Amino acid sequence: MNKGVIIAGIVVVTLGAAVIVPRVLKPKAVLEEAPIPVVEAEAPKPGDIVLYRNLVGTVEPSDVVYIYPKAAGEILDVFVKAGDVVTEGQAICKIDTKQVDSARLSMEAARTAMDNANSNLSRQQALFAAGDIASAVYEQAEMQAKSARIQYDQAKLNYDYQMEFSNITASISGVVEQCDVEVHDNVAQQSLICVISGEGSKAITFSVTEKVVDQMQVGDRVTIEKNGKEYQGSVTEISSMIDAATGLFKIKASVEDGDALPTGSVVSLFVVSDRADQTMSIPVDAIYYTGGDAYVYTYDNGTVHHIPVEVGIYDSQRAQILSGIDGDDLVITTWSSELLEGAKVRLPGEESPKDDGNQQTESEQAE
Repeated sequence: MNKGVIIAGIVVVTLGAAVIVPRVLKPKAVLEEAPIPVVEAEAPKPGDIVLYRNLVGTVEPSDVVYIYPKAAGEILDVFVKAGDVVTEGQAICKIDTKQVDSARLSMEAARTAMDNANSNLSRQQALFAAGDIASAVYEQAEMQAKSARIQYDQAKLNYDYQMEFSNITASISGVVEQCDVEVHDNVAQQSLICVISGEGSKAITFSVTEKVVDQMQVGDRVTIEKNGKEYQGSVTEISSMIDAATGLFKIKASVEDGDALPTGSVVSLFVVSDRADQTMSIPVDAIYYTGGDAYVYTYDNGTVHHIPVEVGIYDSQRAQILSGIDGDDLVITTWSSELLEGAKVRLPGEESPKDDGNQQTESEQAE
């Protein structure tokens, strides 16, 4: 045999052994088990969830009156102008209703008739006491005096009404916000004479839909914003009738420390649009959706369960749960890629299940 061939064979065998021996002697690698995920969970909690809606309102005085004449006529005198401060009962203007003089004459005629009837009654009373007239005559004089008194009272009442209609006065103390009438103007009963705002804090009026008004209550807090400054207030009046002009319900709210707000200015405010009191709720981040259907993961003795739920209203932190879970369930509030039905998890502080001693090994790769 050729000596070169023998040497080449020895080299090949040696190289093969150098490759095989390390593979045979290499220890088999151990696959470590993946650690069980740690999750946080909490039971549903009762609490209030309140949602707010941003609206636009108008600043008004807390007390405001709109003064209209009770009878048509010509303006004879105007005693105030916009911006004046008036007291209750102070004269605003005088109107010639064409009825005052007539009512005064009727009252004076009725007073004269009453005085004559009373004088006659006094004479008849003396004669009756002396026995000079029959009782029927005295009773007739008594009835005439009573009738004359009634007629005078009616005439005086009409005169007082006409004087009230003619002399327009302030019904409250405050500031005259508007007064557009002038001397010789002719006004009708529907003509606005002036607007007086009462002394005190301001109020906000705004309108809401039927859905929103059903969720509102007198006393609900509102937040008002104007020029970057916030004011707090509360709902004082809720109309039960729809405004024919807007199709909405009118709401009035008081404002705390709002004297700096100009009357008639527009403000932004936030009011309650929906609410659920002492409802069962969980963190919104614990709810997942698939195809629009909501579900949560619950923790049960180290095992994950996938539970469909019905969600009500929710804010930025918590959501109302209408059905699917109860107060004894523990809802998983942390996310993990291993959250699957039947998966094993543990809570913080719980020990991992003990190792059973069986370790998995890698399979040897083919050469």
